[in-house]
Amino acid sequence: MKIAIPIDEKSMESSVCQSFGRAPYFLFYNTVTKEEEFLDNSAVASQGGAGIRAAQVVVDNANKALITPRCGENAEKVLTKAEVFVYKSISGTVKENIEAFTSNELSLLHDFHPGFHGHGEK
Repeated sequence: MKIAIPIDEKSMESSVCQSFGRAPYFLFYNTVTKEEEFLDNSAVASQGGAGIRAAQVVVDNANKALITPRCGENAEKVLTKAEVFVYKSISGTVKENIEAFTSNELSLLHDFHPGFHGHGEK
């Protein structure tokens, strides 16, 4: 299964980014092959709709799960429509979150916040 995680640095030792839509990078990790792919988040500089754009990137890259500390309602709609499950990350590294996921220790995220319209505007 492919999973997506918003990250601060291109490393398995990175922390999970606190912002899904505005994370600098994403890690796509295949739990079967153990392959990892780091991707720059093109939505990070968006004036609005970063979460929706980021969710579409997750979907377009055939991920079936997302591990994140928080997620907006609009992004959640995109992910749910594509049957991507959203899990709440734990405090720790990306590697620790993957281990928790593969051990079935992560819970589904149920609390989705309203979008931050205009969040990127100055």
